[in-house]
Amino acid sequence: MNNHITTIAFDADDTLWINEPYFQEAEKEFCMLLEDYLPQHSVSQELFKTEMQNLHLYGYGVKGFMLCMIETISRVSSNTAPIELVNKAITLGQNLLQKPIELLDGVTQTLESLKGKYRLVVATKGDLLDQERKLKNSGLQNYFHHIEIMSDKKEKDYQKLLKHLDCKPENFLMLGNSVKSDILPVLEIGGSAAHIPYHVTWSHEQHDLNIEHKHFKELKRIDEIIQHL
Repeated sequence: MNNHITTIAFDADDTLWINEPYFQEAEKEFCMLLEDYLPQHSVSQELFKTEMQNLHLYGYGVKGFMLCMIETISRVSSNTAPIELVNKAITLGQNLLQKPIELLDGVTQTLESLKGKYRLVVATKGDLLDQERKLKNSGLQNYFHHIEIMSDKKEKDYQKLLKHLDCKPENFLMLGNSVKSDILPVLEIGGSAAHIPYHVTWSHEQHDLNIEHKHFKELKRIDEIIQHL
């Protein structure tokens, strides 16, 4: 790991707190709503297709997920589904927006250990209002110098973040659970990255390639990063 690190950024969902299991739970309930039209696994495939088609319009987050559920209901039912199904999908989304924040193991201890030694940042995708709510309810706000809620996490997005922070890539470390969003773009621009796998990953974020890079670390838990700095 690069020993010139001054700024450490953390992904939020499924890195600091639980997120994807809630989405998968909501998706399972949604698929059950449409059993009269398609088998559950087929509904899941149709929902994912809708999400991918609309990602450039809605971005990431619960609100886009809700709109995609509604569109999927319309398409799968050939516009014949009762309005009650749409209302149930909206309720599923609203319930997602009100889920309690459950921090992952080691998060608070890690932030406590790093605070004051490094500039700590949150760099996460998602809906602005929802992510702000989750951060506030997490009780972690005071650990962070800066919060960046990003529309995407590609190389240009990290370059924009580093420019805003006035931070050189060689002084930047990103921690997250998504190889696709949190690791590869950061390594590509010259930063350091540590992957903390989570047992559940959204299909869009899955990545199977092994990474061999001098500025990359594979961790089992977030608190392992302390011994690598």
